[in-house]
Amino acid sequence: MDIETAEWWMREALDEARRARDEGEVPVGALVLFNGKIIGRGRNNPIRRCDPTAHAEIAALRQAAHNAGNYRLPGTTLIVTIEPCVMCIGAMIQARVDELIYGARDSKAGAVHSVFRLANTEELNHRIQVTGGILEEECGALMREFFAARRQS
Repeated sequence: MDIETAEWWMREALDEARRARDEGEVPVGALVLFNGKIIGRGRNNPIRRCDPTAHAEIAALRQAAHNAGNYRLPGTTLIVTIEPCVMCIGAMIQARVDELIYGARDSKAGAVHSVFRLANTEELNHRIQVTGGILEEECGALMREFFAARRQS
């Protein structure tokens, strides 16, 4: 996907992240695309759902799989505002997502470039094409502002 198109879709993912923030959740948003159309949307929701797996990526993958009628999602692109964690990149590998585009790195839990490099490890049975840093400043600022506000309250 070209950078201009990736930025356009990242803005959609940022809208989901803002919805999560407005609901009191960590502001992460995700989309799953197939043939240039959204087939899955998600935003962080583990606090409200009392569910540690309710990350934005997982929600988007679940919706996409339901809409596709298949737990495998070949030919898809997942767009997410923050570098995925181990659980989320694992789910993308299991779903056979082709491409991952993320915004800001996660220096504490990122499993693509920052802490681990699981998207392209030869030990696993699927590789994901990765592009990071799309609207990185905007995605990172949303997270920094959220946690700064939490520390003040």
